[in-house]
Amino acid sequence: MLLVACGGSSETKPDRVLAPCSAPHPVRTGQATHYDADGTGKCSFEASDDLLVAAMNSTDYERAAWCGACLIVTGPDDEIIVRVVDKCPGCKPGDLDLSHEAFAMLAPLSAGRIPITWLSVPCEVAGPIAYRFKARSNAYWTGIQLRNHRYPIASLEARDPAGNYRGITRADYNYFVTTKGLGPGPYTFRVTDTRGHILEDTGVVLGDAVARTGAAQFPFCP
Repeated sequence: MLLVACGGSSETKPDRVLAPCSAPHPVRTGQATHYDADGTGKCSFEASDDLLVAAMNSTDYERAAWCGACLIVTGPDDEIIVRVVDKCPGCKPGDLDLSHEAFAMLAPLSAGRIPITWLSVPCEVAGPIAYRFKARSNAYWTGIQLRNHRYPIASLEARDPAGNYRGITRADYNYFVTTKGLGPGPYTFRVTDTRGHILEDTGVVLGDAVARTGAAQFPFCP
């Protein structure tokens, strides 16, 4: 079963529909530096051939709130879209640490530090969202990471045996972790993005370091 909800109401909707959205993140201003990136980092993603990535400053990182998000970054020479994969402890609020490849599209690497503006934009994803269970997840300790999502993730909830949804706390390394576990499953999850969309997936089976595909993707905002 798939449930997509927006604006506090719930109804069955096909993928990629236009839907009411909460206000987007405002345009941010800061500075960009660059580092040798491979797609890994604090967000706990694997290395990737896509090296247009960024590390978010500690203030905005906010317990992995931006992990997997896509940003359009404007610099002196151009603008690019990057994906957030890491945390930059030494960066000031509003700053980004870009991969060498991303920085070079905005200014020469020799510039070292440049003024930028950036804004959250939809990721160009294919297919539905995915739930990745952390290694050694079991009925008594469970870690779940959201992947392949169009917009940043605001919350993850699991339905308990009484039918009530319970929020799961997100760790700084971008897994939603419950130290008491969720039982043997299968599970029903409710995922909310930062634009107000809600996806509900039922029948998600527990796994150890495996990913489970959800039923759909978050809709585009109009």
